[in-house]
Amino acid sequence: MRKTSVYLSADEAEGLRQLAVREARSQADLIREAIRARIGTAAGPRTFHSMAAGSSDRSKPRRWTSDEVYVKTKGG
Repeated sequence: MRKTSVYLSADEAEGLRQLAVREARSQADLIREAIRARIGTAAGPRTFHSMAAGSSDRSKPRRWTSDEVYVKTKGG
């Protein structure tokens, strides 16, 4: 993650503060969510790189979902 600065008007800053309190979320999280929505890259499920048994197609490395990681490491 990279740190950046954003300039907000007094009304924008207060609105963001109130929304963060109301939703019990951080202001940074709300800003990131708004940016993802605007640029069209909604966060999907977290994935993990291959754990030894990767894909046979080396041009596309195997990605594991968090559920697959749990099953693989906990034995189902």
